[in-house]
Amino acid sequence: MASERKFVAENVRRVLLKEYLMKEVSRAGFGGLDIQRTPLGTHVILITERPGLVIGRRGQTIKNLTTVIEERYGFEKPWMDVVEVENASLNAQIMAEKLAFSLERGWHFRRAGHSTVRRVMDAGARGCHIIVAGKLTGQRHRTEKFKEGYIKFCGEPRVLFVERGYAVAKLKMGVIGVTVEIMRPDSKLPADTMILNKTEAAAKLPDLFGLPPNEVKEQPPAEAPAPPQKQSQRPSRDGQRPPRDGQRPPRDGQKPADKPADKPGERPARDGQRPPRDGQRPPRDGQKPADKPADKPSERPAKPKAPAEKPADKPADIPAEKPADKPADKPAKPKAPPKAKKEGE
Repeated sequence: MASERKFVAENVRRVLLKEYLMKEVSRAGFGGLDIQRTPLGTHVILITERPGLVIGRRGQTIKNLTTVIEERYGFEKPWMDVVEVENASLNAQIMAEKLAFSLERGWHFRRAGHSTVRRVMDAGARGCHIIVAGKLTGQRHRTEKFKEGYIKFCGEPRVLFVERGYAVAKLKMGVIGVTVEIMRPDSKLPADTMILNKTEAAAKLPDLFGLPPNEVKEQPPAEAPAPPQKQSQRPSRDGQRPPRDGQRPPRDGQKPADKPADKPGERPARDGQRPPRDGQRPPRDGQKPADKPADKPSERPAKPKAPAEKPADKPADIPAEKPADKPADKPAKPKAPPKAKKEGE
């Protein structure tokens, strides 16, 4: 149990030293801290954006920091090395502090977040992930995330290739936590692994295969196989062109047609004849094509009508009957006899 407490106490001491240096060299751009124990003492490597501000005039500032590290935090025989960061845009801690400083100056969180992501990706990073948490626009706590590119959240690639930085912005409404994660450009993921064949592996690692390096010869890469031909087409012979789409392959001793038919079911047009139109029957040999196609190709041509039969002549023996007289509509009334005149008239 004593050894476990010793490990915990050592890590707590390192975290306190990191927080102290982060506050002291904030103007120079704190980029990271590395502490190494050697037989000669404790080697402290400080990564900053502007190492001149850490060293100070005639090295006075760095001497004061070394004294504080030895007396306050109890590191034995410390000495410090200040290293300038190669690209500040790819350092997660520096970008987190710059984003927190932008929020303290009054920048909107969304504008500051997108600007930081764009700057990191333009520097060549494979991915960037920024988390801003706190009272952003009101009394209620919010969390906003900005992500671009490829980022790993777990596993060995995250431990090896992802850098994490954290900073705090102090505003009037409260503090805002800023977390920046950057995936380095030189990170190699499992999907980027290339598998070599036996010849290439023997050329690069001859000792592994037990061959001297002079005997190994690199073979050119194999060419891609040609696509297989269709089964319906015959292979082209000498002096003949392969058949085109929709054209029947030529037989032995027969020249291929110059122009394919418009449709597979139609005959090719002969010299001096125009091809049949849609719905028109192709002409036979020695027959002129019709000028106009039928109105309706689906209808059959009408059959000629048979001649009408004449009525048979009546025999002469039978006399033609006369039509009967029409009966009178009403019988005529008989006329009355004239009356006799009376005497004396």
